[in-house]
Amino acid sequence: MAESLQPSRWAIQLVELHDRIALRFARPEPRPRALDYFKALISTCERKNGWQIAEAAGERTPDGMQRLLGTSRWDAEEVRDDLRDYVVEHMGDHQHSGVLIVDETGFLKRGESSVGVCRQYSGTAGGVDNCQVGVFLAYTSEKGTAFIDRALYLPRGWANDQARRAETGVPEEVHFATKPVLAQKMLERAFEAGVPASWVTADALYGSNRAFRMFLERCEQPFVVAVKSDESLWTLDERHGPLQMRADNLAEDIPPEHWCRLSAGVGSKGPRLYEWALRPIFRLQLTEEERYWGHWLLMQRSLEDPQQMTYYVVYAPRSSTTLEAVVKVAGTRWRIENGFSEAKDGFGLDDYQVRRWAGWHRHITLSLLAHAFVSVVRSSRQSLEEEAVEELLPVTVPEVRRLMCSLLLARLPEEGAVVGWSRWRRSHQLRAKRCHQRRNRLGCA
Repeated sequence: MAESLQPSRWAIQLVELHDRIALRFARPEPRPRALDYFKALISTCERKNGWQIAEAAGERTPDGMQRLLGTSRWDAEEVRDDLRDYVVEHMGDHQHSGVLIVDETGFLKRGESSVGVCRQYSGTAGGVDNCQVGVFLAYTSEKGTAFIDRALYLPRGWANDQARRAETGVPEEVHFATKPVLAQKMLERAFEAGVPASWVTADALYGSNRAFRMFLERCEQPFVVAVKSDESLWTLDERHGPLQMRADNLAEDIPPEHWCRLSAGVGSKGPRLYEWALRPIFRLQLTEEERYWGHWLLMQRSLEDPQQMTYYVVYAPRSSTTLEAVVKVAGTRWRIENGFSEAKDGFGLDDYQVRRWAGWHRHITLSLLAHAFVSVVRSSRQSLEEEAVEELLPVTVPEVRRLMCSLLLARLPEEGAVVGWSRWRRSHQLRAKRCHQRRNRLGCA
């Protein structure tokens, strides 16, 4: 097996990916540093902040890496487009399995100076906490899953505070936008770029936003999006005609024989089995062409606790919509959660120490690009192993990253660099200690 790993080929692929983004940098000096930053994000470096990334890259101080995220001239939006094109090139499915997934994640923070940070709800924290929140768009197919876009959520208090905007470099054209609006903008970019997606899926934060659903309908984009149990939906009553009912009320009169046990995909413990039912809901037909499209309410019920239910609104062509098809789409949403876990645990998605708008987008974009690179290698690795005779569990992104770190990125540090970083850390800690003592003396005075 070791002979077929081909780490030399991985090195070539890494350089090829770097070549895609190298010309995005106005000057030649940051280009090799961007490659070093990229490698450090993949490496076993304990934390992926500026200091440790610079140390892992063999630099003597963090200044160069801080300039890369701060003052160097390059456009993170252009690199984001390179990321999207790279993922589509290697994972795009132009037939039927491509799905775009929208979700957000939180980044816990201690201070209040980082752009967008405040006390707000975060699923990462399991409630309200001091954090930043980013909205993300992932692409998934039978070939794998990777992120293709990101947006920092700027709370209204931040968006209206000119002093904080100026201090953190928020562009003038950036205004307050809800998370569904940010998701819509990312989807618009994906549609304009021709990303081959047969479906869009998202959780109830987005699915229960009627404007978000109407946007997807105008684009004639099939979707399976979760909605809240009290979501008001139109249905046709035999006696009273069209009327509005809550999603949970619509589920009450589903005959027992209409529930079907299906898997939402394979998890770490095997198939994720639930009971499912699909019920048509009313949609006002405006044109003859739109008669080919329909709306349904998809209901998911736990096997252990039938009272535990999840609801989805489905919009798709009538001729190709089956229970099995929409259940498969609904089951793909967990893949973005897995992607967040991979990107945070192994690629420094939440290890940054930047405070400004540009720095956040630059670090996040490079982190997602590093995750996408290893995901693409994992996809090709899995294809090779499927043809092998050995019985193995499917290779994962963390496993490929471990192989890459050992076979491609591992190197012995220079003694001078190790000693230099020891001196730099102690010097920085001494300055911090003296500042702390000085503040204490002033407070006592």
